[in-house]
Amino acid sequence: MKSALSMMFGVAAVALVAAPLTSYAGGTIAGKVTFAGKAEQKEFLFSKFPNPKFCPQIPDKSKVDGDKRFLKQIEVSKDGGLKGAVVAVVDIEDKAWMDGYAGTEVVAAFCDFQPFSGVVVNTRPFKVENTDADADDPKSVAGVLHNPHSFTVKGSSSATGFNIGLAKKGDKLDKPVTFRGGAEKEGYFRLQCDQHEFMQSFFLPVSNAHFAVAKDDGSFEIKDVPAGKHKVVAWHPFAGKAKKIEFDVDVTDGGTAKLQAEIK
Repeated sequence: MKSALSMMFGVAAVALVAAPLTSYAGGTIAGKVTFAGKAEQKEFLFSKFPNPKFCPQIPDKSKVDGDKRFLKQIEVSKDGGLKGAVVAVVDIEDKAWMDGYAGTEVVAAFCDFQPFSGVVVNTRPFKVENTDADADDPKSVAGVLHNPHSFTVKGSSSATGFNIGLAKKGDKLDKPVTFRGGAEKEGYFRLQCDQHEFMQSFFLPVSNAHFAVAKDDGSFEIKDVPAGKHKVVAWHPFAGKAKKIEFDVDVTDGGTAKLQAEIK
């Protein structure tokens, strides 16, 4: 009897040692970005820009009203959720991830840069593809001319990165992001078409993979954040005067840290 019990305890001990411990790749930061102000948009007349018959064909009709085109600078849901805000962990510098970052990709479609907001990595590629052509315009059958012009912005100053015309459908550019003098810590990256001023996009520089862009209702989720206390910022190119709002977040292994990020 004694030997049988010893054998049972021995087997149990082996089983405990052999059982794999549950491991996590970190935790999650989830929540919502809100804005205390109102939605804002800038109005342009198609007649003042090239391709006034093609550009209004954009599928998102909320950006068009007759001969007018709207740049939706701030979009706010009924409960204050801020669309397009970028949320990012800023106290981690993952050099391997940065070196391997394949690049930020933007598409010019129906005279609109998509996405409106996102992230970039300093010295890494920024790519733009022109997908526009107008079969009804002899001058634009091969392609609607777009001229992506990039700027690195810090405070009230900005510097041109690249300024390249994409004349044909399928034309692409691939250029590195060029923040200088540590400006990526405080500034952001802006893209505008020199042919169609209402084509604009905005990007926050990041140094790791732990970021998210807020959905239509302002909600976001960042997974696989290393456990520990972190500095997190919420940023929008127009709301809150484009200032980064900083928050302290405590992430636990396998847990979800809630963040309600208000931009005023």
